[in-house]
Amino acid sequence: MGNGPSPIRLVNDIGPVKGSSNDDLMCGLSAQKAAMVVPANPGSKVTFQWSGGGGQKWPHNTGPLMTYMASCGSTSCGQFDPSGAQWFKIDEVGRKSDGNWYQMDISKGASFDVSLPQDLAPGGYLIRHEILALHLAVSMGGAEFYPSCTQVQIGGNGSGKPNATVSFPGAYSDSDPGIYDPTYTFPGGPVSNLAATSDSLGAPASGSASFPSGTAAPSPSPSGGSGSGSGSSSSGGNGGSSSSATSPTSASSSSSGGSQGGGSCSLKRKKSSPGNNNHPRHYSRIMKRIMHHATAVSSF
Repeated sequence: MGNGPSPIRLVNDIGPVKGSSNDDLMCGLSAQKAAMVVPANPGSKVTFQWSGGGGQKWPHNTGPLMTYMASCGSTSCGQFDPSGAQWFKIDEVGRKSDGNWYQMDISKGASFDVSLPQDLAPGGYLIRHEILALHLAVSMGGAEFYPSCTQVQIGGNGSGKPNATVSFPGAYSDSDPGIYDPTYTFPGGPVSNLAATSDSLGAPASGSASFPSGTAAPSPSPSGGSGSGSGSSSSGGNGGSSSSATSPTSASSSSSGGSQGGGSCSLKRKKSSPGNNNHPRHYSRIMKRIMHHATAVSSF
């Protein structure tokens, strides 16, 4: 994770979420609201780079990768409480044709790309990308969940609405096929009609992340509880979820930075301070940058 603000909700521990009824299934262990909401568009390619503690490679190789989205409604995603969110699945991958899990490639340093749905309606969304590690799922409750949430503002003029949604917790049961069953079936319902346009493994992403210029998440009111998304999202955790996205840009999109495609801010890893307990996902090393395809938003 780099210095400076991030759109990724940071967790306070790099361990897994355990148990299908755990509230931390939403976005990770005590995940905090992020300091940025970054722009994207229908068709944006989001790249996730996962790592283990201390910046090592992802340590697990068994189990699927799944990606969900949820609308933040009329609330800024920087202040959105996901406890009532309705999530729709946009992508899932498990085993490849050779019988090995995609997660095995992640453990060797590969990144993972997901392209956002083409007909996605404009507005604020959380992207929930998750690794489900099944190496200990030989007993009920042994599965390890590693969810990570990123705050985005979708542009364009799409009008798609998901035909099926799930809640977290609630989407999974510890006895579900795919969580505790040698015959694999993806948990969490089917992929929505608003499905990712593509997914693929990629070369390892670089050690820093660039984000397009986004909006700072508004500070909570004084009466708001702890865990606000004002300033200190530049946590110095030892690992985490990194993502980067490619998005069709609007021909009329204005960027105050002067360079084409909008400004960006580079994130470089910051050392932990004793008082900072939030970590960028153990799981992916936060390097999600939102890049832009050449197609204009008006074409959607």
